[in-house]
Amino acid sequence: MFDWTIREEGYAEENVSLLGNRYLIGNGYMGIRGTLEEYEADKLPAINLAGIYDRAGDGWREPVNAPNGCFSYLRVDGEIYRLPDKTPLSHGIELDYRYGIFKRRTTWRTARGNITLVTQRFASMHKVNAIGMRISVSADFHADVELVTGIDCKVWDLNGPHLEHVRMGEKEENLLVQADTHEQGIEIAVAETVFMHYPMEMKQTVKDGKTIHRIFFITKPGETYITDKWIGIYTGKECESPAEQALACVMEMREGGYERAMRVHKKCWDELWKHSEVTVKGDGAAMEALNYSLYHLHSIAPRHSENLSIPARGLSGQTYKGAVFWDTEMFMLDFFLMTDPGTAKTLMKYRIDTLAGAKEKAAQYGLDGAFYAWESQEGGYDACTDYNVTDVFTGRPMRTYFKDKQVHISAAVVYGLFRYAEWTGDESLLDENGVRTVVECARFYYSLLLHRLTKDCFEIHDVIGPDEYHERVNNNGYTNRMAKYTLEKAAEELEKAEAKGTLPGEYDKDELILKFREGAEKLYLPKPEKDNPHKGVIEQFDGYFAMEDVSVEEVRNRLLHEKEYWGGANGVASHTQIIKQADVVTWLNLFSEEYTKEVLKVNWEFYEPRTEHGSSLSAGMYAMLACKIGEPDKAYPFFLKSAMADLKGGGKEWAGLVYIGGTHPAAAGAAYMTAVEGFAGIAVKEGRLVCNPSLPSNIQEMRFHVFYRGQEYEVTVCGEKGQITAL
Repeated sequence: MFDWTIREEGYAEENVSLLGNRYLIGNGYMGIRGTLEEYEADKLPAINLAGIYDRAGDGWREPVNAPNGCFSYLRVDGEIYRLPDKTPLSHGIELDYRYGIFKRRTTWRTARGNITLVTQRFASMHKVNAIGMRISVSADFHADVELVTGIDCKVWDLNGPHLEHVRMGEKEENLLVQADTHEQGIEIAVAETVFMHYPMEMKQTVKDGKTIHRIFFITKPGETYITDKWIGIYTGKECESPAEQALACVMEMREGGYERAMRVHKKCWDELWKHSEVTVKGDGAAMEALNYSLYHLHSIAPRHSENLSIPARGLSGQTYKGAVFWDTEMFMLDFFLMTDPGTAKTLMKYRIDTLAGAKEKAAQYGLDGAFYAWESQEGGYDACTDYNVTDVFTGRPMRTYFKDKQVHISAAVVYGLFRYAEWTGDESLLDENGVRTVVECARFYYSLLLHRLTKDCFEIHDVIGPDEYHERVNNNGYTNRMAKYTLEKAAEELEKAEAKGTLPGEYDKDELILKFREGAEKLYLPKPEKDNPHKGVIEQFDGYFAMEDVSVEEVRNRLLHEKEYWGGANGVASHTQIIKQADVVTWLNLFSEEYTKEVLKVNWEFYEPRTEHGSSLSAGMYAMLACKIGEPDKAYPFFLKSAMADLKGGGKEWAGLVYIGGTHPAAAGAAYMTAVEGFAGIAVKEGRLVCNPSLPSNIQEMRFHVFYRGQEYEVTVCGEKGQITAL
């Protein structure tokens, strides 16, 4: 039977950050890092809230971490027992990723005997504002125990503090913390209540930035003492009285009981897995890694909202400013389209509702239309700064151009909208505002087009493609192809919109269609010329082939500092053919039907050795294209790299001196796409779901469900055969 649990035995303080990501639990409303209950801010605990941002001082604007309501530790015979201060006799943590339950078990040897602390916590999938905890204490002697549990208001922040006017108090026997965000004054309220299954005495105390319950009891050898704890979190963005709602939440949960809450929580997870679990026969490691990846996607899906998206690092903390990147549309969207279409709609509704921010950004650059934020926060605000990397030698910020030049982001939004409409059959998002979104993105690209007097084509200059190591290049092939796609889809949609009555009144349809079609037709795309020295390889951007051709390892050996940034004006890779991540390969994967298998193959073989895979987004694109050229065994290690990005770790945690650690939901999405669209070969042909398997040799069979146009199907793939059955 498949074991849905990962475990870590023993205690190593240096793994605090890594395990906090790996053992994350969440429900889309919040993410709770997999840190121990006794940890304070220096050990990076966080209850990261979705969709709430704040800027303090001159630091980056980032999401808000709530006061830590999971805080707990033990005092035994007057002496404190907590990690890492007291070395344990034994210690272990585990994550049940079938149901999003984090557990720890620690035993200490005291002067009079052994005492064991077992905790369990979950972020409720049924009541997303609630966290449930169960704290169990047992000893092999008559121990005089004090359980300290409460709310720690000293919040871990990367660029904080974000909470001010902190008010700590109590309401009858419940604890309550209220605070306001620094920038917008949004109230955050955290309430706590406890229920003890044993005789005890209890006091409440406010001390050292914490409001706590102190629970006193004496153990009998061999007996277990169970305390149930509920934490409720509400914000001023969702209701008028967050404190009242948080208190009502914890009282409701306590009255219902821990077992009932756990039962309902598990039922929600069972419903999710019913539609999304992937069974893999012949390769237990692949099955574990893949479903663990899907667990993380489920844990951060904003099902509680109608128009919220997923940050690039999920809800694992404030890294990458908690912002939404192109990752969502290009790497995560397909998983939700095929398993949870309602969430897919929510993700794309976020883009439609942030159109005003995208138009404002375009205007700031003197351009028409909609230039979507590279790092999008609420309202489409671009959190990306001009200085995203710190020089490790001088300690000074380095000028980067991610915000200014990664113009392919607007095309990702358009691609996502049409991907949603095609896969679900639901064109409701392409109403008046949806049409407006597509047209404004096309207007943006049209305003970027340049026409050389000596050439009969349009070009796009001064951009950054997916390969961020080469900045401010001309005619990046991926960017140009996605701009062409956007112009073509906008022209098509304008004609449809008039027929459907969804054409926005401010547009001259005929004039725009003429412009967009001309722009798409004449936009320059580098071609796989067979007579060039590289025999059919598509040049990534103008002048790429003239750069130094050198190995990844040689470039790595040129580093003078392990955290040195590879790109930018003077990075070790910026003047070479070494690229950060899939670029041309991403283009060919999206539009593979336009090229022969020979062209796809020669480009895969050329670019892969030149790719550093400095982004977790990269491996999945190489895996999927490998499947399309009929080489699934080449795809397999790249698939595993994506699927194990968080399970195994080892990815980059620094860009210069900036910490960029956290979970990798885009890699998780890429692993799913590789398994379902690559290995199983699921695709849509002429409006029909088809299956063309390309299984690696070590996978005997795959089985999973997908939704397509409102119908759920079961897919079974064995060898070269695939079967699709309507349910």
